[in-house]
Amino acid sequence: MRILVTGSAGHLGEALVRVLRADGVDVAGLDILASPYTDIVGSIADRALVKQAVAGRDAVLHVATLHKPHVASHERQEFVDTNITGTLNLLQEAVAAQHSRFVFTSTTSTFGRALTPPPGAPAAWITEGVAPVPRNIYGATKTAAEDLCRIFARGAARLPCVVLRTARFFPERDDDPARRTEFDDSNVKVEWPVPGKIRLPLPNVSGYSSR
Repeated sequence: MRILVTGSAGHLGEALVRVLRADGVDVAGLDILASPYTDIVGSIADRALVKQAVAGRDAVLHVATLHKPHVASHERQEFVDTNITGTLNLLQEAVAAQHSRFVFTSTTSTFGRALTPPPGAPAAWITEGVAPVPRNIYGATKTAAEDLCRIFARGAARLPCVVLRTARFFPERDDDPARRTEFDDSNVKVEWPVPGKIRLPLPNVSGYSSR
């Protein structure tokens, strides 16, 4: 199988490229930044570049994103361009190239304010039935990108998609100055995104498949 990994210069994307290549998989990396694991340098918001990147591939592992620490440093339009338009470009070109699989890395940030326990409750129990209530542009754009995956999987395109809502694992410091002041960085990473208490019994994985 020939796979395209977006965000190949990032924390997760680089790891995916390294592991897949070590297993003998034919992988191409795409990122806006050059790196030893990036074969195509450019933005996923560039439809022509995305078309070039997916050509000759069988599947996409879509990891590229602006994420929570970028809320403090990037404009909201940049989140829309990367997280929504970029995902749409990849979905459209994956369908045109007749890809057999599309994996989208989303985030537990899509739950947003739904993570807050109800009044008087000791914790919020989070399942796939909990409706997202994004608290910032990051969560809003990732939720919209999930919806795009659902449309392409269940609509006429019938593109098999899997959405993985991962928790925090990136190396950057938190974008909230108050949290950075109160806790050391490793502590913040462990407790994020807990506003009180939550219970996550299983990793949240949503599969949208035409099969």
